[in-house]
Amino acid sequence: MSNPQIPASKNADANPNLAHENDPLQGSYAELHQPYASFESRDAYLNHELQIMQPKRWRPNLPFRDYRFEFEDTIPAMAATIGKVVMVGAIAATFAGPLGLGEAFVLENVRYELLIVAFFVILFSGFLLPTANLAGTHGPLIPLIPIVVAAGGHPMAFGLLIGAFGLLLAISKGGSLLANLTSKGVCGGLLLYLGFIGTISQVKNLFAWAEGIGMAHIAFVVILLTIILYAVLENYQKRWLAVPLSCLLGGGVAFAMGAPFEFKTTPGLPNMSPMYWWGENTGWMLGLPTIESFIVVLPFAVLAVAMWSPDFLGHQVFQKISYPERTERVRMDIDDTMISASVRQVAGSVLGGSNFASSWGTYIVPAAIAKRPIPAGAVLTGLFCVIAGVWGYPMDLAIWEPVMCVALIVGVFIPLLEAGMEMTREGKTTQSAAIVVFASALVNPAFGWSITLVLDNLGLIGSKERSANLSKMSRWIIPVVTFVILTGVMAIVGMLPGIPALLPSFRH
Repeated sequence: MSNPQIPASKNADANPNLAHENDPLQGSYAELHQPYASFESRDAYLNHELQIMQPKRWRPNLPFRDYRFEFEDTIPAMAATIGKVVMVGAIAATFAGPLGLGEAFVLENVRYELLIVAFFVILFSGFLLPTANLAGTHGPLIPLIPIVVAAGGHPMAFGLLIGAFGLLLAISKGGSLLANLTSKGVCGGLLLYLGFIGTISQVKNLFAWAEGIGMAHIAFVVILLTIILYAVLENYQKRWLAVPLSCLLGGGVAFAMGAPFEFKTTPGLPNMSPMYWWGENTGWMLGLPTIESFIVVLPFAVLAVAMWSPDFLGHQVFQKISYPERTERVRMDIDDTMISASVRQVAGSVLGGSNFASSWGTYIVPAAIAKRPIPAGAVLTGLFCVIAGVWGYPMDLAIWEPVMCVALIVGVFIPLLEAGMEMTREGKTTQSAAIVVFASALVNPAFGWSITLVLDNLGLIGSKERSANLSKMSRWIIPVVTFVILTGVMAIVGMLPGIPALLPSFRH
């Protein structure tokens, strides 16, 4: 059997030519690729694939020359497609309600967004920026959308500003800077909070659905069987299969126990004209935005982009935990992800879509667990989104609660909990983690992250040694400025509990 992790000669540092001869990881991907049969296990093969990949920025990364498709890529692609239908549907519905738009608008816009995102994830994550995570949906923004609509916010203006601010942050490399200043304790606490809150919310959603059809026992049985299945997969180190098997289990058990389900969304294409979506009497029925439209959504756009750094950092952690050594070059790059999300956001908003972009969590989490790089799964995700949008029927299945809830639980939120606990096992990380959870519960995760970043880097909590080794800029200037800006924006739009919005136009 081959051993892809043989160390290079100790003399390699002094002689680059000798390093090339002795290091088996020198050479192109095509030269270094070996068939699965050459390895002792599937895990060893997947590790080797990660180690030999050499992603190129802003140059074509081609299948089979620079990466390969594996069965494991279908799992995160499937989870991502389910998550996309759910999240875009939630954003479109949240906007549609106050604007008096019906279910037909929501369905058509979701289909439109599936086609838009398919193009961009294949173009960027699949070919041009293979270390950029897919541009997904900004879930934490959903609770803010009713406030945006009530304040007179225009979805195109909102999306364009998010894209513009995101590009500024990416070009200045501010996203990776903030991520590097975040300690393991702060990041771990953020993951624990998001994982716990997300798991609880999906369990509640499943029980609410089951009680609504008069069959509350179905939710209990589905969750109980999902727990057992997840434990079995964990025991046999097959956790990357959790999403498809849990979806099959949840949907199959619920249907077998009498839960009603039918396919209603027939095949078809949405209206592809931006003029239709931004017409006065068609699509959004809002027309094009004015200067006032941009002013109204400015604070929300700042807040949306400020939330990116902790969100992206949490996703990057899964690769660091799951990937083997010598895979730094294939890990998610935060600044490249911001570029991809920003460009996708600007284009989607101009075209008429309802999505607000962020790092695609329902993709990167299962992809990291399955030990797969970003590009191959990105291409498959794009294809799956096209199939779901055009065919229509998969959309009905993806948003059916027994399928959707268990997919999000085992594909995103439980892994978040596990990663958070993994990051807070050593040292004084638990102090910072506890404060993040506490502060996030007070306001939201963005507030919890920013205030704990200040306290942790100042050395008031967490590791005093780490704080002492930071420069003045990293220890308090950048964290304090970040906290002040973020908290100030939240105060302006009325997101601080018990404190009315500073600007009257945002009060309700």
